[in-house]
Amino acid sequence: MEIREFAERILLSPDLTAKLQAPIEQITDERPGSAQRVAFPDRADSLRIYRATGGTKMPKATALADPSQRGIAHHIMANHELQALEVMAWTLLAFPDAPSSFRAELIRIMIDEQRHTRMHIRRLESHGWSFGDLPVNGHVWHRARSAESLLDYLACLPLTFEGGNLDHSLQFAQLFHQAGDTKSRDVMRTIHEDEIEHVAFGLKWFRQLKPSDLSDWDAYIQHIHWPLSAYAAKGKIFQRTARAKAGMSPDFIDRIEQARPESKHRRRAESESTTSVPTPPSAEIQRKESLP
Repeated sequence: MEIREFAERILLSPDLTAKLQAPIEQITDERPGSAQRVAFPDRADSLRIYRATGGTKMPKATALADPSQRGIAHHIMANHELQALEVMAWTLLAFPDAPSSFRAELIRIMIDEQRHTRMHIRRLESHGWSFGDLPVNGHVWHRARSAESLLDYLACLPLTFEGGNLDHSLQFAQLFHQAGDTKSRDVMRTIHEDEIEHVAFGLKWFRQLKPSDLSDWDAYIQHIHWPLSAYAAKGKIFQRTARAKAGMSPDFIDRIEQARPESKHRRRAESESTTSVPTPPSAEIQRKESLP
């Protein structure tokens, strides 16, 4: 199977089983094709993500003693994992000229994302729900699909969203443990360990692709775009050890920990005072955006 074929199956098929099927044959990259920027992933009607906000709210910690509420939490997180998978497929199609080793490594991470989604689905089903029973949003998709370069993608998904999940995953592992749900706890612990590897992948390639005269932090700030900010790269209980395991420097970890919410005005002022790094022009969107 070609990498492009695998990415297209995930992104362009509305069938969830097809999206979550890991490749069973050898993956090759002999025909990466031309750049394609897909507007929205095809999904079943019950899982459409045309809007970045809305959807079902995460239950409060005190509500997770209720199995049904834990099922809702898994439903939300399954959608997050599925979006991450779809964004990775989008990246493979949008940047066919990316280094072949980057593309091959990303496939391995996508297989993890498929497994994470399946794990969450099994847990939500065990609590009486089906995936698609609840409204979902496209927060991750809408923030990541605007990437104009691999550096934009790496700053957004691995370093921000997956970086933040280093905290969220252990927070929910603890909450599920307190609720007596050891299976859900173990799911979150497994995802946490995988996220360390995913962040390490992102950081490795970010360092390889960024200008050598820029620090990790300065390059990160230049490639994380409003309304996303470094504040989104962390959760309530900050996991320094996990970030160190992923290869982040003490300075980078400190800056993430100290990050505060940003206003659009402040971000614009900082952007205007910083020399931007040129990025390659984006390919034309080849699929028409549409709203329901």
